[in-house]
Amino acid sequence: MSYVAVAIGGFLGTCARWMLTEWIGTWGGFPIATLLINLSGCFVLAWFYTVTLESSPVHPLLRVGIGTGFIGAFTTYSTFTVDVWKLVQSGAWTMAAGYVITSLGGGLLAGWVGLALASRQSQLRMVDHSDDDVDT
Repeated sequence: MSYVAVAIGGFLGTCARWMLTEWIGTWGGFPIATLLINLSGCFVLAWFYTVTLESSPVHPLLRVGIGTGFIGAFTTYSTFTVDVWKLVQSGAWTMAAGYVITSLGGGLLAGWVGLALASRQSQLRMVDHSDDDVDT
C-alpha cells in the first residue's frame, strides 16, 4: 500500500511544483522558482518528520505519502542540476555559483530551522499536556 501513498503524493507534489514554477518563473535568468521550491521542501520535510516522530504521530502511509511522495516530487535535484548547467553554458558563472551555494547552504539551513522549530513545538506540546494532569 505504501506505493499507492507515494504515487498519490508524488502526483500532487509534481503538480504543485509545476504550477509554482509556471507562476514564479525566473528572475533575470535566475531559477528562483526551483530555489524557493527546494528550500521550502527542505524546511517542510525536516519539520514534518520531526513533528510526526516526536509529538504528533501519523499513520506510516500518510508519512510516506507526504514525505517521500509529495515532498520528494515537489523538490527536484534534477531541475537544480539542469538549471546550473544552463547558467554555466550561458556564461553566467557567478549566478551559477551563487545558485549552488544558496541551494546547498540554504537547504541545510532550512532543514535545520524546520527541525529546530518542530522540536520546539514538540517541547511546548509536552509542557502543555503535562499541565492537563494537574488538578486545580
